Amino acid sequence: MSEEYYELPELITLPEYGGNFDAYLEAVYELFKKDFIEKRPVFRGTRLGLKKHPLESGKEATFWHITSEGEDEATRNPDLRRMERIRWPAALINDSEHPYLKVWENKRGNKANVLIFHEREKYLVVLRKGSDYLIPWTAYLVTYRNQKERLLKEYKAYIKSKELT
Repeated sequence: MSEEYYELPELITLPEYGGNFDAYLEAVYELFKKDFIEKRPVFRGTRLGLKKHPLESGKEATFWHITSEGEDEATRNPDLRRMERIRWPAALINDSEHPYLKVWENKRGNKANVLIFHEREKYLVVLRKGSDYLIPWTAYLVTYRNQKERLLKEYKAYIKSKELT
């Protein structure tokens, strides 16, 4: 790991909006639109697509995956910790070659992913691989120690496999 720390953008918090969740949600969505619709992040030369459907409340599926949690698309719950970090995914994607960040590929079932992990902040971005494109799939805080350990073990195995080729 590089000693050069990767500084993340400032959080955006609910108290900044007087505790008004609806105003906060719209502010978070505006930042998402700026980063993922107007600009589109670039991962190592590849511009990212967006999972638009299903649209929920006029907002793209990728937005909900980055700002809420839950297995079922229809019943995901807003996650304030994810929402506070809405500026982080695009920054990590655009700066994925920064020496501090851990970047690797994995498979979950038949799905191939690229993972970008900020270890100190315990924040993970997952990009889903298509045939010739990437889609920001989700991003979240890694809150369980064993989950972090599994990710780091997977990262080390990936790096070791690349060294052997």
